[in-house]
Amino acid sequence: MRMFNTIAITALATSLSLGTAIGADLITVPTSSTADIPVYEDAGFDWNGFYGGLYGVAQNSEVAGTQYGLGVQAGVNAQFDFYLLGAEVAVHGLTGDAGNTSYGQLLGRAGLVVTDDVVVYAAGGYGIDLGVPEEDDALLGGGLEVALTDNVSIDAQYLRSFPLSGDNAKDQISVGANFHF
Repeated sequence: MRMFNTIAITALATSLSLGTAIGADLITVPTSSTADIPVYEDAGFDWNGFYGGLYGVAQNSEVAGTQYGLGVQAGVNAQFDFYLLGAEVAVHGLTGDAGNTSYGQLLGRAGLVVTDDVVVYAAGGYGIDLGVPEEDDALLGGGLEVALTDNVSIDAQYLRSFPLSGDNAKDQISVGANFHF
C-alpha cells in the first residue's frame, strides 16, 4: 500500500506541474492596416453667417434711472478656428419713470469659441439715444452666447456707455435669443 501511495502522489505532483506550464498565445494588435477606420466627427455649432434675434434689456443711468425694454438685433459672424469676429446692429425701446425712449447701437464683437457650443466675446461700438435728450455714446462690454440647437442660440451681454455728447453714462444688461441662417 505504501508503494501505491508513493506512485499516486508522484503522478499527482507530475500532473499538477504540467498543468501550470500550459500557456496561452500572445495577444497581438496589428499596427498597420489597409482597412479604413470609421471616424465620427461632430462639427459642432456653425457660428459663421448671419443671425437675427430678440432680446430683453435693462438700462440704468443717473439721469433716467432704471429702464426696461425689448429690442431686435441683426448681425453677422465669421469663425476662424477658435476665434470669432462679428458685427451687430440693434435697436430697443425703453420705458421707466423718466418716460419712454429708444436706443440704437452698432457693435463689433471679437471672441473665443470656448467649446463647440459656447462663445465668450468682447464688444465695442457706438450707441445713440433716439429720444430726448439726444445723446451718443461709445460702448464697451462683453458677453456669452450658448448654442441650443443647430440654428438657435441664447446670449447675455453687458455694455457700459461712455458719453460722447451729454454726461449720462449708462449700464446695460441684455438677454436674448438668436436665429442663425
